[in-house]
Amino acid sequence: MPKGTLNKALLMGRLGKDPEIKYTSNQKAVANFSLATNEAWKGKDGNTQEITDWHNIVLWGRLAELAGEYLSKGSKVYVEGKIRTRTWKDKNDITHYTTEIIGDRIEFLDSKKQPEEPDNMPEDGLPF
Repeated sequence: MPKGTLNKALLMGRLGKDPEIKYTSNQKAVANFSLATNEAWKGKDGNTQEITDWHNIVLWGRLAELAGEYLSKGSKVYVEGKIRTRTWKDKNDITHYTTEIIGDRIEFLDSKKQPEEPDNMPEDGLPF
């Protein structure tokens, strides 16, 4: 890694939809889902204001399989990964951009459905 650079995203939020699981031609799993994070504050008028940001999450391999098995719309999850922007052209030669978080670590924060010991979860269950 070049000195002085860092590409790291840490998010905790709720899924906006069930994970979509697909497989590459090499049978490697890939999961895609949206994650909502929100921020609340008191406005000048004293009323609570809130904003929700939506993040596109991509998981690969075993993490994708675990997401498909244990996560669903509304699940609370911690995701750690890299921020990536992809560019592509559609059939009309229009350029599109999308920014995604390529997750390399997840934690399932809902108590109801959790894997026994996913490879990416530390023994103490804490993200740091």
